[in-house]
Amino acid sequence: MSTTLTTPVVQAPPPAQPTRNYLNASHGLASWLLTVDHKRIAILYLISISAFFLLGGFMAMLIRLELLTPAGDFMEAETYNKTFTVHGIVMVFFFLIPSIPAVFGNFLIPIMCGARDLAFPRVNLLSWYVYLIGGVLTLYALAMGGVDTGWTFYTPYSSTYANSNVIVAALGVFVAGFSSILTGLNFIVTIHKMRAPGLTWFRMPLFLWAHYATSVIQVLGTPVLAITIVLVALERAFRFGFFDPKIGGDPILFQHLFWFYSHPAVYIMILPAMGVMSELTAAFTRRRVFGYHFVALSSVAIAVISFLVWGHHMFTSGQSAYASLVFSVLTFLVGIPSAIKVFNWMATMYQSSISYETPMIYAFGFIGLFTIGGLTGLFLATMGLDVHVHDTYFIVAHFHYIMVGGAVFGYMGALHYWWPKLTGKMYSEGWARFAALIMFIGFNLTFFPQFLVGYLGMPRRYHAYPPEFQILNVMSSAGASVLAVGYGIPAIYFLHSLLKGKPAGPNPWNAKGLEWTLPSPPITENFTKTPIVTEEPYAYADAVHGHGGHH
Repeated sequence: MSTTLTTPVVQAPPPAQPTRNYLNASHGLASWLLTVDHKRIAILYLISISAFFLLGGFMAMLIRLELLTPAGDFMEAETYNKTFTVHGIVMVFFFLIPSIPAVFGNFLIPIMCGARDLAFPRVNLLSWYVYLIGGVLTLYALAMGGVDTGWTFYTPYSSTYANSNVIVAALGVFVAGFSSILTGLNFIVTIHKMRAPGLTWFRMPLFLWAHYATSVIQVLGTPVLAITIVLVALERAFRFGFFDPKIGGDPILFQHLFWFYSHPAVYIMILPAMGVMSELTAAFTRRRVFGYHFVALSSVAIAVISFLVWGHHMFTSGQSAYASLVFSVLTFLVGIPSAIKVFNWMATMYQSSISYETPMIYAFGFIGLFTIGGLTGLFLATMGLDVHVHDTYFIVAHFHYIMVGGAVFGYMGALHYWWPKLTGKMYSEGWARFAALIMFIGFNLTFFPQFLVGYLGMPRRYHAYPPEFQILNVMSSAGASVLAVGYGIPAIYFLHSLLKGKPAGPNPWNAKGLEWTLPSPPITENFTKTPIVTEEPYAYADAVHGHGGHH
């Protein structure tokens, strides 16, 4: 009898339900700093990663200002060394590696799996705090006078001779590595154990495949870097002879250990962006991704092969010609799964009606720039050519075409595509397209001249250079200011969108995928009842016939 009396009370709340979402579920700073909601943790990462991006970008501007003139007249040589070291450490370890997995992986993986949260919500919050502690330690090293070793910490300079805060900065990178490991572990367990009924491996969105492969690299590769950095700190503090030949060490050993992690780390940065590209290509062509199985398995192939190519960083370090030959062949091999992805995205677009919203413009930018980065990577895999351009600006240009042209464009594409889902608000489409165009122009103006100046022989990491290289450097610095404007505009319209943006609705792109079945922004527990997946991924109407079918 009492139950019938209480039923009206139980049924009263639903009308208020739609307004309750993860952003306003509980207020106050403490509710955010102690949250175990994967979506809130993603937002915390978004804020902290953006701050590091700003710092890294500021350092890049200082570098380009120095290189406007051939004489080193803006900074001392040592200050310049510290500037590019900060730029490298901050951008690689605190922006590129965590950017897409920590923000969009955190936000979307549970939702795409049909789960209520990641497997270990508290560990997820811990990973953010660990990331922050690593970041603060690194910033402390900078405040106390900086580090001048380059982001690679090459020995024996870093372990013996550098008169800068190597140990504190190394400790910061060491600590941040644990954030990467914890995140990877969380993603692997979630994708294995928490998929909704009916969500088989080959029904998963390609975003999940990419993050699964990335997580495997994070969990297997990061400990190697952590151990290597500890060895550098021990040698520096206690004179243990690991790397310094004077005390019985081997400097080349450091390079092997460092690149054994740091080459796969390139794929930690780029694989998530490739996952984003697959989502964007499907959504804006209204098609199932061509050769879905190949694209899915190519992510796994990249993760496996990436551990076998580290020696191509060491063609000039005196390793045997036979070892170099093997690494050269393996490096060509790792290009194949990347090429599969690019060709299959192009095949998905072929004869489809593409809609040119902002995220798709970033996808086009990504494909073009990543392809240039990938092809120049084959130049560097060729021993004879690599010896000529090793440690020149050609390497800098190649690396940035992969990292900025690839990872950052992927990140911006993801931010524009899922922004309505994160915030429930739309941004200005016109301004967003304009910013994407400015970014593309600024990027190419910055980094394409560096291929030329590098091929002509300008070494990287020098603050002075022969006058004949000036015109290409001026172009590069001009491009950097255009690029800075391209990054600044989104900050303005995203802020405007938060304050005055139009409500987005659950599915502004008419896209497929579990995340688009939820309200925007989603409620705290994601799903009121567990979804059951009955259809193939990217089951757009067009997927039944033509190129979109099963391959």
